[in-house]
Amino acid sequence: MSETPPDDYRLLVPRDWFRIDLCQDRWRPQLKLYADRRAAAHRMPSATRAELWKALRNVTEAGVAKGALEIYLRADTAESAVTPVSLLVSLMATGELPGDGVDSLAELLAGRHPAATVTRPEHPAGPAVLVTTAESLDLYVEIPGHRGFLHLSFRIPVSGSTGPMGELCRAIGDSLRWSRT
Repeated sequence: MSETPPDDYRLLVPRDWFRIDLCQDRWRPQLKLYADRRAAAHRMPSATRAELWKALRNVTEAGVAKGALEIYLRADTAESAVTPVSLLVSLMATGELPGDGVDSLAELLAGRHPAATVTRPEHPAGPAVLVTTAESLDLYVEIPGHRGFLHLSFRIPVSGSTGPMGELCRAIGDSLRWSRT
């Protein structure tokens, strides 16, 4: 694998996922648009609509504070699901680690999430760590040139990480590739 840092990354995300660029100042109105559409589709009472907006806003704001680049949202396949499946894409600097590389990250994450399954899967884009719980998949892929990690954080609140939506999220994660100009 080349040690030259990539210029960007590519992910194959289905077209029916709603993408919001968090590097732009206009992300709040886009997120509100998604929440309003979702609420209308489910004929939510105003209190539930407000809870959905608040939950999505809080997750997104926390992600932005930690370096999130973009968020993707999609209605779960379960008809009764109100809370969407989400993918938050973030950068994680290696300076946040006590050691160097994926071994250090895997050890750190196993300590932080003792109930989760932490593995080191083979990944086409490079060394990786996968943290799996019942409702989440967190994939950390090392950026070539030791520039940190790209963190793909999937939340699958209804069907869970072992259902069909979890499999789709794994496939999206496996589609990650680095691009160079």
